[in-house]
Amino acid sequence: MSPTYLGIPLLALALTLPWIFYPSPTARWLNNRLLTLQAWFINRFTQQILMPLNMGGHKWALILTSLMIFLITLNILGLLPYTFTPTTQLSLNLALAFPLWLATVLIGLRNQPTAALGHLLPEGTPTPLIPILVVIETISLLIRPLALGVRLTANLTAGHLLMQLTSTAAFVLLSMMPAVAILTTILLFLLTLLEVAVAMIQAYVFVLLLSLYLQENV
Repeated sequence: MSPTYLGIPLLALALTLPWIFYPSPTARWLNNRLLTLQAWFINRFTQQILMPLNMGGHKWALILTSLMIFLITLNILGLLPYTFTPTTQLSLNLALAFPLWLATVLIGLRNQPTAALGHLLPEGTPTPLIPILVVIETISLLIRPLALGVRLTANLTAGHLLMQLTSTAAFVLLSMMPAVAILTTILLFLLTLLEVAVAMIQAYVFVLLLSLYLQENV
């Protein structure tokens, strides 16, 4: 559950604060190293995501890049001690996934309705299997936002639980078996590095799948 402090839900604070950490670009010809690195990363990521899309899909550049930076920041900040990770809440992830997925579907139905409905029936399907395949493809289409939200929630929650269990084991074993506790602490350090990688990869996968859904419909 989202904890509260002085009546303020920490979910709201956790969603608002990450934007403060990013410096704003200036109007000068030369920026400092941090701004240059930030701009290089954003440009590279935007090129990577938009490469398979046609010009109609390039309108999504701002929202996809912003979502990627937002998710990466929330995921990595959530690995700090005594912090709350909003992206471990299924409700938040579904609130991000469902409207964006629905927008891609509606764009497909508006721009190319025949092609969008044609995805529900693969070409060359035997006639007796047509009703079953239409139902299966419709279910697979409707389950996409749920899969997006559950994937992000499950990966982050599992990583946090592993870190919690490993750190508790290291703390308990410190007085009884110091050698084993040291090995457990090393394992915890490696697990933390893995979780930083997972935090970045899961944010990238979330946005990449959204761009693939968009690619089908533009």
